[in-house]
Amino acid sequence: MTREQFEELVSQALDRIPPELMRLMDNVAVFVEDEPEPGDPDLLGLYEGTPLTDRGEWYAGVLPDRITIYRGPTLRMCETHEDVVAETEITVVHEIAHHFGIDDERLHALGYG
Repeated sequence: MTREQFEELVSQALDRIPPELMRLMDNVAVFVEDEPEPGDPDLLGLYEGTPLTDRGEWYAGVLPDRITIYRGPTLRMCETHEDVVAETEITVVHEIAHHFGIDDERLHALGYG
């Protein structure tokens, strides 16, 4: 799968997020990269920033939070195109949930681990 095709899957996954949740997202940008840092080659996605639940009056003038979805590990773990579509959607939801302050333990319990 080309990078452009994978980027389109990420875009489609974002389009499936309910509009009422998308409106609540604040100061966050989503990126696609081919590979994560060498120390974590199986990482599918990464949220970097300050979750909405941790922001206070001090939160102003900061760079956007960053959600990165990694193409290489996703393609290596999936056997079919349908698997890639499903895993990409799960990863996008997982990282957006971190933006809302939901931790990994809760996400795993909800099936987004």
